[in-house]
Amino acid sequence: MMKTTLVFALLIAAPATAGTFTPPEGCTAFLTVQSRQCRVSNYYKCSGDAPGDQWRQDFDQEGVFFKSRIDAETQWIESYDLNPTVKQTLDPGAEDPASFSDLTGIGIDTFAFGLSKETGEQTRVRGFDKLTGKSLVIDGVTLKQTEFEFTETDTEGNVLRQSRGNEFISPEWRTFFSGPSEWDDGTGYVPLDGSPVQFILPGEPKFGSTQPLFDCDTVVSQSSVGRDILPVAMRP
Repeated sequence: MMKTTLVFALLIAAPATAGTFTPPEGCTAFLTVQSRQCRVSNYYKCSGDAPGDQWRQDFDQEGVFFKSRIDAETQWIESYDLNPTVKQTLDPGAEDPASFSDLTGIGIDTFAFGLSKETGEQTRVRGFDKLTGKSLVIDGVTLKQTEFEFTETDTEGNVLRQSRGNEFISPEWRTFFSGPSEWDDGTGYVPLDGSPVQFILPGEPKFGSTQPLFDCDTVVSQSSVGRDILPVAMRP
């Protein structure tokens, strides 16, 4: 939730032309990922951020709906659910900070941290990421498979949502990509799969695209599975 439309305009980069992503001034896009569940994500880095920080903006058929910044250890520094805009930030002094270095170095990373929204809502997230030992190649990119599980609660310990399943990581890009999982918002687990399908680099056709390509007809027809419960919204 931004205070003014001016701040909103500075935070959200508007496409320069229909279907083309342009990062904010001082930032450079380095990757476009077309995924299942009718989503395309554009990744970029900004010169004014701490070394290792990176941003991602997610688009569906209606346009951009999510934006986030992570650090070099994939800690969720800040995120924005859009339409309407609600900002969420990582609380300082995490009990067990997320560590991409632990995950890639010893094969497992546990985490426990707090999140706060500008609306005043505070939640706690606890879980783990673990390498399964399996690797796979998607569109020429080698990824490592992970197993994960997390639970998000309110400050009194009541479970708000939880998820479990598999994801993929790229040690080179130091980021996570969605995979086959189950998501429960309190009404029971729903199977989802937002796995990447295409990785598009600068200079390649469709780099910077904001038009998703895969599973869009399926997502539209399944009204019970929408942008509000995609597990990627819980992952930076």
